[in-house]
Amino acid sequence: METNWLDVKSKLGTIFYALSQKIDGFDKDFNPEIRVADPRFGDFQVNGVLGFAKKNKKNPRELSEKLLIKAKQFEDLADCSLELSGPGFINIRLTSDFLRQWVNTFCGRCNFKQWLAGKTIVIDYSSPNTAKQMHVGHLRSMIIGESIQRLLQFCGANVIRDNHIGDWGTQFGILIMAVKRENFDITAIDSATALDEFERLYREGVALTKQDQTFLNEARRELVALQKGDLENLRIWETINTVSYHAFEKIYSQMDVAFDYVLGESFYRDKVDRICNELEALGIAEKNQGALVVFHREHERFKDQPFLIRKSDGASNYATTDLATVLYRWENFRADTIIYVTDGRQQDHFQQLFLTVERWFSAKNIPLLPQLKHVWFGTVLGEDGRAIKTRSGESIKLKQLIDESIARARTIVTEKNPDLSSVEHEKIAHAVGTGAIKYADLSQNRTNDYIFSWDKMLSFDGNTAPYLLYAVARIHTLFQRLDISPHGRREPKSMADFLTPEELALARKLVDFPSTIAQVLNDLKPHDLCTYLFELASEFSTFYKANRIIGETEDIFEKRLLLCQFVLHVLETGLYLLGIERLEKM
Repeated sequence: METNWLDVKSKLGTIFYALSQKIDGFDKDFNPEIRVADPRFGDFQVNGVLGFAKKNKKNPRELSEKLLIKAKQFEDLADCSLELSGPGFINIRLTSDFLRQWVNTFCGRCNFKQWLAGKTIVIDYSSPNTAKQMHVGHLRSMIIGESIQRLLQFCGANVIRDNHIGDWGTQFGILIMAVKRENFDITAIDSATALDEFERLYREGVALTKQDQTFLNEARRELVALQKGDLENLRIWETINTVSYHAFEKIYSQMDVAFDYVLGESFYRDKVDRICNELEALGIAEKNQGALVVFHREHERFKDQPFLIRKSDGASNYATTDLATVLYRWENFRADTIIYVTDGRQQDHFQQLFLTVERWFSAKNIPLLPQLKHVWFGTVLGEDGRAIKTRSGESIKLKQLIDESIARARTIVTEKNPDLSSVEHEKIAHAVGTGAIKYADLSQNRTNDYIFSWDKMLSFDGNTAPYLLYAVARIHTLFQRLDISPHGRREPKSMADFLTPEELALARKLVDFPSTIAQVLNDLKPHDLCTYLFELASEFSTFYKANRIIGETEDIFEKRLLLCQFVLHVLETGLYLLGIERLEKM
């Protein structure tokens, strides 16, 4: 078998499909469905014959026997053990020789850049509202979005990271009214308490609007004045946004998150009229009770639910600015794909947005529409199973959450290794504290809610960031003892086949890495990568306990050291893709 196979699973699928097309009884619709097998039976399994045979009323075992005969004659499968199982499964077991060659060839030569080369992908994530502190509800978009953009870059895409902040809208009318009524000197505000003050002013403004219609009308007038360019209102608005984003950047710096652009809603305020005019001129939008809306009457769910793009008072909204944003990203970034990472409660909005863009761009005769994807996620829950809150019922501030995680990690690290310097304690505490928060989130299927647990996320046992970070540090310690760089390309003079059960299990898990990356890239669900990394670290722990490295003959030493090197490479690559800082010492 060729050892330059990157994704063995996909290559097997290609081979078995090609072989099937030379056999009577198969047709072009056949899908081999290569799956990772139960280790008792092999490494991979051809599952697709059963479904194909049932659909076409054929005997699955007879078809599988024909396919197996062809496969055993195929040169690229010579290093595989193939056997028929059950009603028509074909089990595939990679030989020790193949595993040894694959690990030796692949180690240090991971290059996934070809997968998305030439693609421009805009990813829209984090997107907090200014004048407010980031809270735990902002956690998932930031963490999931950062991991996905790293994956896309890793696979060769030209990624444009855009933080589409909420810096324009009705909240500013209320806030400006409150600032003026209190005669609040916004230019002299203390940056440390600025967002607390803005939130206080906003709460007081909301209370006034609920108390008396006069105050609501006043807030609306302030908003209109802002939208028309009133200098004083613009000055207040700009100060609020500047102070707010400085606070956001402190959190982004702590969490190692960065953006290429921060184009908030306000950036599109002079671009929305074009959107409304085009949609109306093309017959896509229509007047309804004074507002401008789009109906998707062909869609079962949305046929009676209008997509509001301009309010009856002439004001724009999220739909208008989101449409303007799509157009801008297509015209200026030439985006092939645009990905939005938001709360699952916005699914209806994005479905209607995507339907509207498809009709609009098709009517404009744009030949190649950008692919639009909504990567949505569930809610962070407290241990009581409800949305996580403070005891007083307020959202937990994100800065407080991060600081507490680092403090808890510092306590654990100091207890486990008191001999480290204070500088090393701080470095490790930061990596473990921030990594634990990220991994606790990313290790969950993003479409599910998950329960936030300090004890679980900071544990050194189980599927956690500390467990993976410890595995990485453990391998670094081995290479430090040998005074060998773990990152250089090794060219062993001789290397034995993998023979022990632990060697074989670890090598087989390494072979699964490209398939895992392919799966995560397809679904944009980082939890599959987390599961893989945990399983790899667990296999390594078993291998390390059962197989001596130092003191063995040269060929055994080389093969086991190469396994350690490649495990380290994959673990560190995976942690990078998750946005988790890697450590050489714990």
